[in-house]
Amino acid sequence: MGDSPMKTSNALTRRFAPRLDPPPQQRPWRVELGKALPALTLFVSVRLAGVIMATLWSMHLGRHPRTVGGLAWDGHWYWHISQYGYGLIVHSEGGHAVWNDLAFFPLFPGLIRAVDTVLPIGPVNVALLIAWSAALVAAWGVYAVGELLHGRRVGLLLVALWAMLPHAIILTMAYTEPLMTAFAAWGLYAVLTRRWLTAGTLAVLAGLSRPNGLAVAAAVITGAVIHLWQLRRAGAPTAPRAWAAAAVAPLGWLGYIGWVGLRTHDPLGYFHVQSLWGSRFDFGRFTARTFKHLIVGHDTLVVYATAALVLGFLLLFVFCVLNRMPLPLLAYCAVLVVMAVGGAHFFTSKPRFLLPAFPLLLPLARHLARSRLRTLVILFTALAVVSLFYGTYLLTVSHRPL
Repeated sequence: MGDSPMKTSNALTRRFAPRLDPPPQQRPWRVELGKALPALTLFVSVRLAGVIMATLWSMHLGRHPRTVGGLAWDGHWYWHISQYGYGLIVHSEGGHAVWNDLAFFPLFPGLIRAVDTVLPIGPVNVALLIAWSAALVAAWGVYAVGELLHGRRVGLLLVALWAMLPHAIILTMAYTEPLMTAFAAWGLYAVLTRRWLTAGTLAVLAGLSRPNGLAVAAAVITGAVIHLWQLRRAGAPTAPRAWAAAAVAPLGWLGYIGWVGLRTHDPLGYFHVQSLWGSRFDFGRFTARTFKHLIVGHDTLVVYATAALVLGFLLLFVFCVLNRMPLPLLAYCAVLVVMAVGGAHFFTSKPRFLLPAFPLLLPLARHLARSRLRTLVILFTALAVVSLFYGTYLLTVSHRPL
């Protein structure tokens, strides 16, 4: 006879649940920073090289590097919100779309405005400073998650892979991905180490940063539910902090959606705003049509590269399932993948939407951890070259939305 549903459920929990018993030893942050220093040095070196290349090519094209990195695409919208608040509505040529700044979540422009009142360096420079600082904190969190699960070598390789993604130039732009990933990485770390109140707080902040910040709340809720269920099975006292984390985790995201609903006098006002941009959730039909177009037709380099990256992330998600990644991390990545692949319009922005999904790189990092140093040097040199040149092309040459 087959296994009972209870045995199957227990097996799945043992397979995917994070190591919650006993909890990992909590070390001083200075010790953690010291262990992460090689990974952070590598991250800064790669991304600084990317900034230098983009700067030189921008100057060659007669464009100011600060404008390219700080005001391109969504960066201009965040700058405008930070200076004038919400209320900007722009109609596209032909009236096919209505661009409303309510589509942009408030934390990043709010931070720009707050820091700009303290540092007299101008809002664009402030936006870049926040993004670069957040990217460094995010890299530290990426290392911390990798090191916690699989050791220092995997943590270092995970940061290297994330820093050298073809579209990682976005980590040095005035975009919200660095900020959201910083909250996400440390929120996931907090879940894995049972720092529930910290995890819940970081989930709230991630939810105020980006629409897909909801993924962090999914991870916190998943981790809290697993922990509470394990306590119940063991007959141990319940954990009020886990309950609290699960309850507050989605409040940042829900709070902004609710505020937009009040402002537009429509409970679904935020989703209406997004639909006027042409962005809506269609369960992947738009993505499938784009892939079909690339097979039977032709398009630009960026579109083909985007398709390859999306397929790569989907394959990595399958590997993560097969490699028994902890359920909170799987829940986090699943939400990011579903929102990116299931969303319509802005196809070339999908790699950016998947940039915070760094846990998907864990199978690669674990495999590379067994490789020889010569192999790693050759591989990462090639990855760095691709990342630097493609990132510069994305930022300074391509006219596709990022």
